[in-house]
Amino acid sequence: MSRPDVAAGPAAAAPRAVGPQRTSRAQAHAGAQRARILAAATACFVEHGFHAASMASIAEAARMSPGLMYRYFPSKSAIVLAIIERQLAESRDKIGELRSSTEIMANLRQSFVQWQADQPGAMNVALFLAMSADARRDPRIAGALRESDRLTRADLEAWLARDAEDGGCGLPEEDAAPRALLLQSLVEGLAIRALREPDLEFEELAPALRRLLDQLLTP
Repeated sequence: MSRPDVAAGPAAAAPRAVGPQRTSRAQAHAGAQRARILAAATACFVEHGFHAASMASIAEAARMSPGLMYRYFPSKSAIVLAIIERQLAESRDKIGELRSSTEIMANLRQSFVQWQADQPGAMNVALFLAMSADARRDPRIAGALRESDRLTRADLEAWLARDAEDGGCGLPEEDAAPRALLLQSLVEGLAIRALREPDLEFEELAPALRRLLDQLLTP
């Protein structure tokens, strides 16, 4: 008498994500959590100031436990440094997108409106001022801001000195450095003015600003 066939077991479960797929999902989740914390911290810093905003208040604003937040940022200074790094990346991306001197006027117009409206993705001007003030007390923040300035200015210098045929302004190298500093100061000044005068129309500044840029960007 033949032995009965062994009944087949339940269908095998779908394999769990492993290797690169699992790593990618974990990285995406960590990036989302970090962005959530940075957004909450930015709001807290602007509303209460650096010293009044605590890790507990940031965790509450982010709607997560302090213990979970500490997994991503060990201290408030680490959060500030991450915000500076993010703003640096955004600034360098914008400079990298410049392909001619005529584009900068349109970029400044767009940025000015974003600064006035405090739109996500644009530099938070109030936070920029607060970080600049706090740099006098925290050498790590001071160092990060100096490095951010250096890299941004170097990108501007490279753009100003690049040949016009390659999307630059064709300035002599000896002129590119001081003009990059002036351009950086001009942009920061416009950002502060946008914060102080949210009803100021950019078009009121446009004619004089265009003439100034023509002189600044022309060899």
